[in-house]
Amino acid sequence: MTSVTRDVFGNLPDGKTVEKFLLESNLVKAEIITFGCIITRLETKDRHGNFTDIVLGFDSIEGYLNKHPYFGAVVGRVANRIANGKFTVDGQDYQLPINNGPNSIHGGLKGFDKVLWKPKEVENGVQFSYTSSDGEEGYPGELEVWVTYTLVGSELTINYKARTTKTTPVNLTNHSYFNLAGQGSENIYDHEISITAEHYLPVDDTMIPTGEVAPVQGTSFDLRKPVDLGSQIPKLKGNGFDHNFCLNMNDLQHDCTRVYHKPSGRVLTVRTTQPGIQFYTANFLDGSLKGKDGAVYPKHSAFCLETQAWPDAVNKPQFPSVLLHPGQEYDQTTWFNFSVQ
Repeated sequence: MTSVTRDVFGNLPDGKTVEKFLLESNLVKAEIITFGCIITRLETKDRHGNFTDIVLGFDSIEGYLNKHPYFGAVVGRVANRIANGKFTVDGQDYQLPINNGPNSIHGGLKGFDKVLWKPKEVENGVQFSYTSSDGEEGYPGELEVWVTYTLVGSELTINYKARTTKTTPVNLTNHSYFNLAGQGSENIYDHEISITAEHYLPVDDTMIPTGEVAPVQGTSFDLRKPVDLGSQIPKLKGNGFDHNFCLNMNDLQHDCTRVYHKPSGRVLTVRTTQPGIQFYTANFLDGSLKGKDGAVYPKHSAFCLETQAWPDAVNKPQFPSVLLHPGQEYDQTTWFNFSVQ
């Protein structure tokens, strides 16, 4: 049985209250706040039964109000990058705010990570709702969104639903930064990962997919068998992983990703209904942010597993479509399972 506890996390500058919800089973404790649907804490057991917080973040609302790299948040209306912030839908051109080099990323200047959501307790969890107005951050259509977190035993489930009044791109994900050794640990080099993807998306210098769907075979992106991040990251040309892995759409109910931290015994497995997973190794953290318990977060001190549609899909018709039409429902789910070995 999961207990759900409701409390106050802090207040926004306009005086509005930010609430927090603690979902607690005998194996996992997850704290989520109404601002940005942010997972602020996520505690799981090691092989000795000790709980440790395994996600990066801040102790107070002030940290989340200042500039930070989307710690724990739901990002949208479109997660990841859109080239030059431009796209065309139904013959109409749209220009989004530019907030990542020459591109738009994670919904714009004030995406879903920076708004206050309305909470409702549900069985084993909490559902958050938000209505994005027509034209918000440049996107067409009024979009109603529901994000539901539920915890049952060792599994945290995130379900995303949305409906729109106009055809619009939609791509929602959670941007938690994990370190299975515990938040504040120096790096993730002692983590082992596998991703069951036959293909990945090469990117240009601004991290936009080139359009090629490339085989992982014979590349440093072949993670089909477990690899140690400490030895794999140096094999890449760039700073680390920040790439979309293309999942097998015919096999979505099986685990697509597994991360193992041998010293603690913690294992994280992920499955999803989404066609891709952006694996990111926190290449842009630089130690300048002070997080929970005074921890600093240097480069490669965490990893993200952002289950989502493929980046820039709205401009690449050969990619799985991200367009949501009036009368349709966006409905995607990701399951995070925590265990030990």
